[in-house]
Amino acid sequence: MNLSVPRRVLTRATATLALALAMATGTTGLLSGTEAHALPVTEGTLGFSGDEGDYISGGRSYSYTASQDRMNVSGNTDNRVVTVSVDGANGDWWTLNLAAPAGKSLTPGTYTGATRYPFNEGTEPGLSLSGNGRGCNQLTGTFTIADVEFGPQGYVKKLDATFEQHCEGDTPAARGEVHIDNPAPPAELGLGLAVAVDGTASRLNGKATFHGTVSCNKPVQVTVGGDVTQVKKRDLIRGSFSTTVSCTPGAPVAWTGTAVPTGSVPFQKGDVEVEARATATDPDYAKPVTVSETVAVRLTRV
Repeated sequence: MNLSVPRRVLTRATATLALALAMATGTTGLLSGTEAHALPVTEGTLGFSGDEGDYISGGRSYSYTASQDRMNVSGNTDNRVVTVSVDGANGDWWTLNLAAPAGKSLTPGTYTGATRYPFNEGTEPGLSLSGNGRGCNQLTGTFTIADVEFGPQGYVKKLDATFEQHCEGDTPAARGEVHIDNPAPPAELGLGLAVAVDGTASRLNGKATFHGTVSCNKPVQVTVGGDVTQVKKRDLIRGSFSTTVSCTPGAPVAWTGTAVPTGSVPFQKGDVEVEARATATDPDYAKPVTVSETVAVRLTRV
C-alpha cells in the first residue's frame, strides 16, 4: 500500500527540520567570519502578528520588551546584517535576521524582494523570522529600515525597522516591527607593548630572559609571547617565550618571559632579535586584539 503526504505538510516538516538542524549547528545567526558578539538590548521591543494561515505566527500576535524578556542583538563588521534574538519570559524564542544585499551595508530605506537569510544571493536582501520550532523553508518578503546606527565591530546602537514575511509562497504573512536603542558603543580595546633592549643569557641552562611592559585601556589578561633569533659564528639559535599578565588601565604593567633554545646550542652573550606579540580579547566585543614589536636586544651572561 502506498502512502502519500500532502505537499503542504511535507513542506512544513522540511522547514521545521531545517530550523532544528540550524539551531543544532549554530547557523541561525551570522554565518560569515565577520560575525559580531551578541550583546544584550538595553531598551527595545520586538512585536509581530500574522494572518490566519501564516505558519510562523499561527495567526497570533506576539510582543516582547527588553525590560521583561531577554533580547540580544548583533551586527557584523561590514554592517550588512543585524540579528535580533528573543528569549521570552513565557518560554518563547525567536530570531529575526535583516540583511542588505551582498557587498552593501544596511542603511535606511525599503528592501523589497527579500529571500530567506542566509541563502539570499547577489542583489537580494535577506530576511528571516523563525522560532518556537517553526521556520520557513523558502520565503519572500520586504522590510523597511527607518533608522539604524552601528558602532565598532558590528555593535548595533539603534535599529528601527518593519518587516513582512511570506512562507513557501503563501499569501498569508507575518508582519512586525523591531525597535532598539542601546547606549553609545564602548571603545575598542587598545594595547601597548614595549620590549626592553636588555636581557640575560643563563650560563646554567642556556635560556634567555626578556622583559618589558604592556598597557591597556580596559582590564584584560594579556598574553605576551615572542620568537627569538641569535646568530653566533655558524650557529643559528632559536627559541620562543610566552607569559600572561593582568593589565589594568593606568600605569604600564611589567612582564618577564624566558625563551628555551630549540637545539643544543644555548643562547649566548650578544645581540638577539626578538619578535614580540601581545594579545588579549576585547571583553566588550569578544574579539582578539594583537600588537607586535620587533626589537634588537643585547644579552648579558648571568
